[in-house]
Amino acid sequence: MENHSKQTEAPHPGTYMPAGYPPPYPPAAFQGPSDHAAYPIPQAGYQGPPGPYPGPQPGYPVPPGGYAGGGPSGFPVQNQPAYNHPGGPGGTPWMPAPPPPLNCPPGLEYLAQIDQLLVHQQIELLEVLTGFETNNKYEIKNSLGQRVYFAVEDTDCCTRNCCGASRPFTLRILDNLGREVMTLERPLRCSSCCFPCCLQEIEIQAPPGVPVGYVTQTWHPCLPKFTLQNEKKQDVLKVVGPCVVCSCCSDIDFELKSLDEESVVGKISKQWSGFVREAFTDADNFGIQFPLDLDVKMKAVMLGACFLIDFMFFERTGNEEQRSGVW
Repeated sequence: MENHSKQTEAPHPGTYMPAGYPPPYPPAAFQGPSDHAAYPIPQAGYQGPPGPYPGPQPGYPVPPGGYAGGGPSGFPVQNQPAYNHPGGPGGTPWMPAPPPPLNCPPGLEYLAQIDQLLVHQQIELLEVLTGFETNNKYEIKNSLGQRVYFAVEDTDCCTRNCCGASRPFTLRILDNLGREVMTLERPLRCSSCCFPCCLQEIEIQAPPGVPVGYVTQTWHPCLPKFTLQNEKKQDVLKVVGPCVVCSCCSDIDFELKSLDEESVVGKISKQWSGFVREAFTDADNFGIQFPLDLDVKMKAVMLGACFLIDFMFFERTGNEEQRSGVW
């Protein structure tokens, strides 16, 4: 058996062998056809095997530092960078797209497998230095720190700086391919509790142009209350905030409750970001918690409620804070 394996591995006559490695068969012992009496002799002028690799040829581009060579089977390794929206922070990994469930609006499949979202507002340097109100931008992540969406406000300059935090706005939410998967529309409403007939609301569309739910403010003399509605404007859940919305050195929780307000099923938390960030910017961080099996449309509505709460209570700076007493 061993002799047979050796025979199958032996090179054919005339096959080149490395220098210093004798052929397994002496030339005289090779038994081939009658016209081959001995091991063939290399032709005249044969220079022998090439030496060590001489390096790149003149003019050949040198690989960059840290090049690791080819991938499996000699194919080059290609690292495909994640999409980074203009204005969005780079280097944050995107959440892999899960398979879409049945009857799920395109782009909302990311929400089907998570029960928590983190909303981080970006600091705008121009706004910090000049006080000039710019369009808000937000990173929306899952609990692992992977980016799920990127939100960009689309409001004209005059509206932003004349209406301040009470301004109407359009918020466009993009996925990792830069597609607009959700649109949030907030109309102009009165910000005073003395006018219960003209309270705050926001419409959530997914995809853009197709409403999937609404967030409407419920009048109350002391507590901030909101009602979450489906696409038919039927009440589904409620959000109830604290009597005093004060963000000094602690988180502020807006509880997600059932319609009878007896059970708490989630919350929207405005997270304390540190004295410097809180004092000199209006860039806020939020955490959203909801049941894992909640309908993806209602999860999108909760995201809309988070943005409405941000604008109503935490977007104010400078003179607006002094007049309202909100810090």
